[in-house]
Amino acid sequence: MPKKILCAVDGSHEADRAAACAAELAKETGATLTLLHVNSIAADRIAKTYFWDETLLAEVDRQVHKQMANAAKVAGAHGATFDTVIVSGNKVSTAINSYAQEKGYDHIVIGTGVTNELERIFLGSVATDVISKSHCPVTVVR
Repeated sequence: MPKKILCAVDGSHEADRAAACAAELAKETGATLTLLHVNSIAADRIAKTYFWDETLLAEVDRQVHKQMANAAKVAGAHGATFDTVIVSGNKVSTAINSYAQEKGYDHIVIGTGVTNELERIFLGSVATDVISKSHCPVTVVR
């Protein structure tokens, strides 16, 4: 049974379903739950764009916090207690796996919208990358 669950969220419907699943799993097993959002839009990258403006950075921050608040609302509705964390990284799957390993999580929950192999080939999948490189079990929620 898991003792520390990490749930990756990004504001999508799939991430909301993953947050609900992770909350239920944490509640049933007594595990701690952390909701993780990876901010892949770094301030130093935005500053190098032609259309750089302080409002861009503020908007990114607002959007990240809105997505995290939504996932927290979903997890809270399932009666789970949880922490939230926002990390930065260029590659989302690497950031998720690195954080999970560094902090000693023993289970990852992630949502996916990819429903067939053709989508996976052309669009890729963060969930596929997380699964293939994870040090612990991963639950994928559709």
